[in-house]
Amino acid sequence: MLSGWTHLGPSILAGFLASSVECVEALTIILAVGSVRGWREALGGTVAALAVLIAIIGLFGEALEQIPLAMLQILVGGLLTIFGMRWLKKSILRWAGVIPLHDEAAAYLAEKDRIGSIGASSGWDVPAFMSAFQITMLEGAEVVFIVLGIGAGGPGMTEAASIGAIAALVITAMVGALVHRPLAKVPENLLKFIVGILLCAFGTFWFGEGAGIHWLGGDVSLAGLTLGYLVVALAAIRICRGARISALGAAVAEPR
Repeated sequence: MLSGWTHLGPSILAGFLASSVECVEALTIILAVGSVRGWREALGGTVAALAVLIAIIGLFGEALEQIPLAMLQILVGGLLTIFGMRWLKKSILRWAGVIPLHDEAAAYLAEKDRIGSIGASSGWDVPAFMSAFQITMLEGAEVVFIVLGIGAGGPGMTEAASIGAIAALVITAMVGALVHRPLAKVPENLLKFIVGILLCAFGTFWFGEGAGIHWLGGDVSLAGLTLGYLVVALAAIRICRGARISALGAAVAEPR
């Protein structure tokens, strides 16, 4: 059982954390649409987008099985690493104070103002439906990519990552249904930082395996890669924060 958890546990965790971030962001917009324009269109757009995403997973999941594993690991591992670095870059800049931290409460209010300014049509409220559909597709597509990317590592990993993603969706939906408000207290900025590190670690691991690298300790080396990316990210935050403080100090000291 321990070996099974060592093999599949990180995939479940990565799928859950990454999907949680996307689900919270989608929920914020869906709640704003529902509270301003009505729940029929908000839920209808969400369900329609989920149906499309499920079809995409089924289609691409079968297609990926036809690609040789080594080639798939190199391709998906490289893309997953780039995707993770994009998340990690934003997280580093946020924690260093270079760009503002993400605020779900502010995003919720901004979406309420935006959707409220659009005139409603008779019958189905198309702008409200499309707003819910669009955000679910946008955030859901990232979840699909992450799940398929993690699953490229080998047998059982797609299912493991899917379990994590489904758990995140169910928990987020249940909490959203109970509170009817954006999950502003969820530490989303911290989650994005952690997920960026995990995606980089998984991507590097799969790319290395596809390229023929024999990682020391097998799957356990994922922990080493994760720790390595964490150390680099923390160092980058410190460097960026120091550079920002130095730039502010220079600007204040500059004679006018």
